[in-house]
Amino acid sequence: MDHPPPPVTPSSGPERRHTRGESLRYGLRALRYRNYRLLWTGQTFSVTGTWMQSLALAWLVLTLTDSAILLALVGAFQFGPTLVFGLVGGLIADRFPKRNILVVTQAVMSLLAAVLAVLVVTDVVQLWHVYVIALVSGFATAVDMPTRQSFVSELVDKDDLVNAVALNAALFNAGRVVGPAIAGIILAVSSPAMCFGLNALSFIAPISSLLRMRFAAKPVIARSGSNLERLREGLGYVRATPAILLPIALVGFVATFGMNFNVWIPLLAKEELATGAGGFGLLMSSLGVGSLIGALTLAFRGKKPQRHLMLLAAALLGGLELILALAGSAGLHLLVAAPLLAGMGFAMSTAMSLANATVQTITPDALRGRVMSVYMIVFFGTFPIGAMISGIVSDRAGTPVSMGVGGSVAILAALCVWLASKRVMPTLTTPSAAVGQRHNPRIAGFPLRDALAHRRED
Repeated sequence: MDHPPPPVTPSSGPERRHTRGESLRYGLRALRYRNYRLLWTGQTFSVTGTWMQSLALAWLVLTLTDSAILLALVGAFQFGPTLVFGLVGGLIADRFPKRNILVVTQAVMSLLAAVLAVLVVTDVVQLWHVYVIALVSGFATAVDMPTRQSFVSELVDKDDLVNAVALNAALFNAGRVVGPAIAGIILAVSSPAMCFGLNALSFIAPISSLLRMRFAAKPVIARSGSNLERLREGLGYVRATPAILLPIALVGFVATFGMNFNVWIPLLAKEELATGAGGFGLLMSSLGVGSLIGALTLAFRGKKPQRHLMLLAAALLGGLELILALAGSAGLHLLVAAPLLAGMGFAMSTAMSLANATVQTITPDALRGRVMSVYMIVFFGTFPIGAMISGIVSDRAGTPVSMGVGGSVAILAALCVWLASKRVMPTLTTPSAAVGQRHNPRIAGFPLRDALAHRRED
């Protein structure tokens, strides 16, 4: 890992406020690491392209069919492989150099986008083509996601991990703003094929950045034991560590029921708002604006994972979804839906970034790929389940009812995790506390054999 110069530290004591320049450097401090800077800048183009494709793909499916369930199936095919093979993806992330894995997955995703563009240009695209491409992309994502998430911790020091995760979220959500806005313009004047083609080209940047990285030492790679033993070790660590298990449980419920925006927003745009591609793009961009503000706020203000803020943000997400559901039932207006979606984006980004940072901060290097695969399974892998549930409810009872159910579950999940965390531990583990917990295998859960032995003795 390349070591940056030491950060600027105020000399007049803790009460001194940072100047504007110092605050900017503090909020962007993870970019001092060359390899992380390459990863971050390389993703700038591909993330925007991915969001362009996401909006164009939803619009393409709605032109091929008017069914909410068939639209939800795209998400099922896209994220289903993560649910089934996510643990294998984490095993691969811990077994091979992560940079090499990411080069392969990015190349596969670029090829799939190019194929989709050709199918649309030649006017032969059918719904089953979309499903097959979404499925193959899902397999690549099942490997890419845990690899990418755990790779960040190899590029920055642990003290800057929260900032790096927040900056990643900021980049992701900046793409959520810019991508749909561009896609909306393109769809209004052209066809989805242009969005798919631009996305295919956008992967050149991250692949180039990955190949330019330099490492002073070899990465930590898990080689001991069989594949099955390594999988059991990762699952056992999560199960034995409340500080990781509870945030992952929160993410699972909120992602499954409270984050089905790829189903809700197109239906709201087409049915409740009766708007076109431009209005659809505005709604998606509003969600992205809020998410971007949430990520940047965490980057500039957040120093360590905070349980209460994570739970409050999850509950806020559910509350705003209930309000939007009520507004939708009463005949909402575009100017009402957009700010509500921005607030949801802020809450969602804050809650998910804090959960991600908590899990990565506590997990040992040798286990991080497998633990993050569990995280990504419940985050992305449960999307197909949530998409199908929200699609069925939207078809039967309407989109506002579907969104109201999702918001209620998000609030209930935040409350249950708060009550559970008060029983098993006073606070979620912070980076400083994690060091002391190495001597308490019941909490730390690592090494796994020691933790299980400790339980048997009790």
